Amino acid sequence: MEVFARVVDLGGFTAAARACGLTPSGVSKLITRLETRLGTRLLHRSTRRLSLTPEGQAFHARAVRILGEMEEAEREASAGATPRGHLRVNSNVPFGMRHLIPLVPEFLAAHPGVTIDLVLSDAVVDLMEERADVAIRTGPLRDSSLMIRKLGSTRMVVVASPAYLERHGTPEHPGDLARHRGIGWTFPRAIGGWPFRTGGGIDKQIGDRIEEHVPPIVARASDGDAARLLALGGVGLARLARFQVETDIAAGALVPVLDRMNPGGGEDIHAVYLGGPGPLPARVRAFVDFVAGRCQLTDAS
Repeated sequence: MEVFARVVDLGGFTAAARACGLTPSGVSKLITRLETRLGTRLLHRSTRRLSLTPEGQAFHARAVRILGEMEEAEREASAGATPRGHLRVNSNVPFGMRHLIPLVPEFLAAHPGVTIDLVLSDAVVDLMEERADVAIRTGPLRDSSLMIRKLGSTRMVVVASPAYLERHGTPEHPGDLARHRGIGWTFPRAIGGWPFRTGGGIDKQIGDRIEEHVPPIVARASDGDAARLLALGGVGLARLARFQVETDIAAGALVPVLDRMNPGGGEDIHAVYLGGPGPLPARVRAFVDFVAGRCQLTDAS
């Protein structure tokens, strides 16, 4: 029933298979088995699209209600109880690699009734669509319907490898970036530009303000660690979280660029999760509390 609902909601077998952790052929077999048991066709299939039969429409509407009631029953039953069940967590790659994965063994040891799926991706996901219980996000949050727990904040820094700077020179002013090479992202970000502080002792003629500059992008990465590796390889300049490149900077493998014009502050890191009319499942509450209690990120890190 759940697989059928996902096929309808996501518009196809491939998307439903990805969401359910199955193969498209496995999803197709489950739908065929369901139709055989019910003795009726639920979906019209073609090479380009799927559509519901009248019987499929009625079954889908009832299935969505039943699945919702099951989820609510689980939420009520698990509130205040020992954390147990399957936990789906989605995190951006740098935070997941450096802060989340090292905590998983301790969390599972403390909560033996919980199993976990951990997906690392810097692309912003829809918690409902991906069926994620918790997502770790860096930067501004737009969806006000989500429950939020701040885990810390991180300073951003523009870096390049010594080899790149030797070939292309070191920019002295944000305007110099127009003549350099940048590393960008394969997905849209809430903050598109690279902010720099001008004035205030930096440039008296321009005045004290924040300007955004981005060098011409010559390579795009799907996540922060891939961008870091491109920067280490001398491809170009990258703007990354300080905690992600701290070790590289200390080793001299990456060099901060225009750091005296860094506006400071940081991007907040949050755990976000779906709220609802009922209590929060114990496994979700336990995980968020666990990570928040052990995350030591500050603006300077």
